[in-house]
Amino acid sequence: MGVPPGFEHWGKIGAYRLLARLGAGGMGDVYLARSDRGRTVAVKLVRRELAAQEEFRARFRQEVQAARQVGGFWTAPVLDADTEADVPWVATGYVAGPSLQQVVGQDHGALPERSVGILAAGLAHALKDIHAAGIVHRDLKPSNVLVTIDGPRVIDFGIARALETVDESGLTRTGALVGSPGFMAPEQVRGDRITPACDVFCLGSVLAYAATGRLPFGSVDSGPHAVMFRIAQEEPDLEGMPEGIAELVRDCLRKDPGARPTLDRVLERTGAEDTVSDGRSRDPWLPSALVAQLGRHAVRLLDAENPVSGTSRPPTHGGAPAPTNPPGSAAPVPGSRGPGAGAPVPAAPGTGAAVPVAGAAGSGGPGSPASGPPGPGVPGSRNPASGAPGSVE
Repeated sequence: MGVPPGFEHWGKIGAYRLLARLGAGGMGDVYLARSDRGRTVAVKLVRRELAAQEEFRARFRQEVQAARQVGGFWTAPVLDADTEADVPWVATGYVAGPSLQQVVGQDHGALPERSVGILAAGLAHALKDIHAAGIVHRDLKPSNVLVTIDGPRVIDFGIARALETVDESGLTRTGALVGSPGFMAPEQVRGDRITPACDVFCLGSVLAYAATGRLPFGSVDSGPHAVMFRIAQEEPDLEGMPEGIAELVRDCLRKDPGARPTLDRVLERTGAEDTVSDGRSRDPWLPSALVAQLGRHAVRLLDAENPVSGTSRPPTHGGAPAPTNPPGSAAPVPGSRGPGAGAPVPAAPGTGAAVPVAGAAGSGGPGSPASGPPGPGVPGSRNPASGAPGSVE
């Protein structure tokens, strides 16, 4: 694993010391890093070819600014960013835990009903905080949900858009649909106007996956267009869904956005007041084997202490030696993740794509194109910020 182009010699980005590469997504690479004050963060670096597009930069600035408005306990906060650097970056609070995709798809399998109910409550709280900032996430999926001992954390606002930046058709300015095929809402598939109810549908798909280990509208192995057709026209496959959560999931997956429950109603139906508060599950919410695994992940994180210096010659930008910090970088803002480069370092848990750069760049969950492991991201900028999940796409 190497440091990003232009930073081989110093192993730092802004005020963050790179420790290890966490993964990659459509927007760029995500790194584990530590601030000068010792805070562990996830840092996402935007790909140079994207940074060269002014339309992308303008949207990136808007997304980072919006993500910083997200508060609460259930997301990875955006701590710092530099949207004007040659290589724009964003830092977010690092979440030491694997993605829900990894937990269900590789480590454990489907979760028990009680765990899924508490998962629903935590995700509903996270979405309420996101919506309160005027953002629709639009890409809630297992790889953008990190699992911790205290509860779930939502990351990756990479493709989220502030409501006012989306036109009436619900499309991005370039006309491309936003979302991952296996976890899109019918209105996304049809190109209709997007509202917060879109995230409620995605929530239903995530809960169905957590409870059964399967995507409710089939795997993209059959082709993304076939999956999107089923999302728009057919009923979900909820076979094997625990009875206590099945009706809620079915209601979240209604084709008509107006027929879906509000997030407050979701919280009522999960009994959230009895299970979670202040960003924590009041009682152990995961099977004991998973709790033990999360403990091992935390220990691995402590091992990622010393970045390895690069061996390449000093990088240059436009023929001149590159500065220690990218242009326009600032002092760390509270919370963020960091990149890492150098010698072999144990892979840190809960990273991968990262939060949008605003959650580290998140990437391909089940049923979505593979683009790297999910992880927290850290938006960088000249002014401190707090709020979005650990990844930005």
